[in-house]
Amino acid sequence: MTPPVLPEGAGTTRQLALELDHTPAQGEADFLVGEGNSLAHSRIMAFPEWSEPVTLLVGPAKSGKSHLARIFADRSGARVAGVDDLQALATQGGRDPLIVEDVDRLGYDEAGLFHLLNQSLRDGRPILLTAREEVAQWPLATDDVRSRARRATAFTLEMTDDIQLSQMFVKLFGDRQIKVDPKIIGYLVARMERSAEEAVLLADLMDRLALAKGSAITRSIAADALDRRSAENGEMRDEQDWDIEADE
Repeated sequence: MTPPVLPEGAGTTRQLALELDHTPAQGEADFLVGEGNSLAHSRIMAFPEWSEPVTLLVGPAKSGKSHLARIFADRSGARVAGVDDLQALATQGGRDPLIVEDVDRLGYDEAGLFHLLNQSLRDGRPILLTAREEVAQWPLATDDVRSRARRATAFTLEMTDDIQLSQMFVKLFGDRQIKVDPKIIGYLVARMERSAEEAVLLADLMDRLALAKGSAITRSIAADALDRRSAENGEMRDEQDWDIEADE
């Protein structure tokens, strides 16, 4: 496997010695509950006491939808429905719980999804849907599926505060078995784009930068990662951290 190439500056590159790999912890105890996801988390933990059979989780990438889906699967025995499985599952019927992830992005057959949602609403079959966009934004050819999806009990997941972002960094580095000074995490949270996806990208980038330098994750590495992410987004950071080396 060709090692990943990390941009070093104009016209130069640095190759990393190996491909990083880690397995995120996705048990019940590993989910970080905050103001922006507590209602969604409570809904999953309340199963099987659902008043309506269909639940929809809406949130951006890396916001925790798949983690909650994994928790739901562990609690309910739900299976994940594939893109081509929906019509067959609707025809077979039953009340076995199902998970349909990224329902707004993966090109599910609309007729199959329509029939499956109908079967769920008719027979009380628990279904957990996940999506990045609200139902109104789903790329559907007709309103049939949209009208059924709007009957789902919907919850939004979002990052709402510094504490939740800080906890997410602790978990991301913990998944990689890396200890990072809390001051560095505070430094990141105060300067980064405020999203769960950005936190994941920054943690991965800092891990790679530290490996390339053969060092721990320092404040200068954090600043470098922030600069690189800003450059990738076509932005420039406003501040210069002239005192970085003295603070490490």
